[in-house]
Amino acid sequence: MTKVLSIQNLTKRFGKLVAVNQLNLTVETGQVYGILGPNGSGKTTTLGLILHVIAPTAGIFEWFGGNEAAVDARKKIGSILETPSFYPYLTAVQNLRVVAHIKKCGTGNIDSILKQVSLFDRKDDKFRNYSLGMKQRLSIAAALLSDPPVLILDEPTNGLDPEGIAEVRSLIKDIANQGKTIIIASHLLDEVQKVCTDFCVLKNGNKLHEGPVQDILGETNKVELSCNNLDQLDRKLDEFKGIKAKYQQNGSLFAELESNFSATDVNAFCHEKGITLHKLIPQTRSLEQEFLKILKEND
Repeated sequence: MTKVLSIQNLTKRFGKLVAVNQLNLTVETGQVYGILGPNGSGKTTTLGLILHVIAPTAGIFEWFGGNEAAVDARKKIGSILETPSFYPYLTAVQNLRVVAHIKKCGTGNIDSILKQVSLFDRKDDKFRNYSLGMKQRLSIAAALLSDPPVLILDEPTNGLDPEGIAEVRSLIKDIANQGKTIIIASHLLDEVQKVCTDFCVLKNGNKLHEGPVQDILGETNKVELSCNNLDQLDRKLDEFKGIKAKYQQNGSLFAELESNFSATDVNAFCHEKGITLHKLIPQTRSLEQEFLKILKEND
């Protein structure tokens, strides 16, 4: 993969406040890159810096290998940094025509983009009559008007109801499947886990972690079990040499296994002892668990 964005020691101070502190990041073509962190961590400031909205105090960043002038590189980036803002008395089509005029791009793809964001059937409705989810999808449509290879989204599901969140999440996945590179700033861990390929964690302007999402997910060496007689299962598992620790909670028994044992070994043991399990579920790590762990390790 080729580098889309390279950030080196990027720093932004507002008086005594260091909003972004010597940040180093690399985003490659085709990634859905999540910038994750609690409120006030420097996510939005970072996006403002790489979009030339905010001037850096120190450090540099380069788009597309640094081979293009800033103004030309900016034309290849679609972005949403603020709350959706359109003329309330204009329709979706009319608002997108205004955006196309500002961006100096054609209007021939408006219908196809409105279909992509599932607003084609409401294209002649006024913006003021849109739900929050529809307004956000229209913002994404505006960002896609010039067919940019890179899309930057700041808290794209913030304030939406579950249905709106699901709609925007599905849209982001569809856009990513077209080969576009997407950079998302968010504090919603579940959304980042579901749509991002890679992520970093910021706190107080400092990068605490960076890497692929899948590297920190997957199965743990812990299983959840249940059967008709949980106390009997608990006693029998004392004979199983592969258990480091176990406890009962909410009608299930949770067992932490030694590194060279698996759920298959537990199942075989229980079968041998004549215990029929109703449930045997390997436990998986979530981005939320790892995020909280990263923050705790860097307190």
